[in-house]
Amino acid sequence: MAKPKAPRRTLDSYTVKHINKAIKPEDCVLMRPSDPGKPSYVAKIERIEADVRGANVKVHVRWYYRPEESIGGRRQFHGSKEVFLSDHYDVQSADTIEAKCTVHSFKSYTKLDAVGNEDFFCRFEYNSTTGGFNPDRVAVYCKCEMPYNPDDLMVQCEGCTDW
Repeated sequence: MAKPKAPRRTLDSYTVKHINKAIKPEDCVLMRPSDPGKPSYVAKIERIEADVRGANVKVHVRWYYRPEESIGGRRQFHGSKEVFLSDHYDVQSADTIEAKCTVHSFKSYTKLDAVGNEDFFCRFEYNSTTGGFNPDRVAVYCKCEMPYNPDDLMVQCEGCTDW
């Protein structure tokens, strides 16, 4: 006979002891990869659950994908700190959280005075099954007709005012 599942309760917030930071739904976090040679995974917390004793805390997350993890891979216009909000949901142990991070909108990211290790930006949603993006088009600039990459310096032409 199967052992019944222990009842779980939803938490409004939880303090991750090894980083001494409180997390709550809608926060973004860096999560430890199974392969130590890979960069941390970026996730958005959807829900936090714990067993009745408050031990065994699980976080329900929505994953962000890095461009190289997407179908088609990294392209020239993808920024080094760019991530895509995916339709991929998962449940992980809160013990795998390495740090809190911030995923900015593209517009707010480009206005940052300084970009830290925990700053990322997102301008696309990504369908992990089809490889499709939303929006499927963004504005292009310059004679190269590429979308803006915040890692590259862009200068406006004084003659035609194009970037």
